[in-house]
Amino acid sequence: MKYHFFLLLLLVSVFGFSQKSKIDFKAIEKDLKNEKSPYNYDKLIFKYKGYPKSLDTIESQHLYYGRNFRKDVVSTIDDDFKSLAEAFKTENFDECIKQGKVLYEKDPTNMDILLILLKAYDVKQDADNVIHHLGQFRALTGAIRASGDGKSEKSPYLVNSVGDEYILLNILNLGQEYTRGSKSMRDGILDIWEKENNKVYIKVLYIDY
Repeated sequence: MKYHFFLLLLLVSVFGFSQKSKIDFKAIEKDLKNEKSPYNYDKLIFKYKGYPKSLDTIESQHLYYGRNFRKDVVSTIDDDFKSLAEAFKTENFDECIKQGKVLYEKDPTNMDILLILLKAYDVKQDADNVIHHLGQFRALTGAIRASGDGKSEKSPYLVNSVGDEYILLNILNLGQEYTRGSKSMRDGILDIWEKENNKVYIKVLYIDY
């Protein structure tokens, strides 16, 4: 699904300067399950739902990359998501909000769901919900931003899915004039997006250890 219509509104506001940090996936998995850790999932999701602006980069990365270790995430191939996508396609934004809220409660860090809700609330002129979910979206995209600089194979942006990769491409304003080359790696697929002498490296993660 493409989000050109709405992501253009977010280009300036989403990506600020972020400190780069190497992602330790095993530590993230351990922290999220540890009730005594400050990065425990229930603690972080409470902040994320209540006041997303209070999340720092490490907390946001735990939430974003922690989706790889959860069993209850919503997939784009799920019937419930397909129904939401159909409501979005037909611009039935009341239904988008109704269905989106249910899926959000199940998988609150799903960026596809967040973007559909953002667009629906924007159309309905519900500023409070737009601001709230935009804060969550910024936290998650900030986690991606801090995962690398996208300038080399050693420092790619890390994304959880192809869908998130295309969201990132829209935010980075990389258009159709860029060509993609792909390289298989032990823990994912490295995509190299190239235009003339400019290259952007994005790794779609496949974590299985």
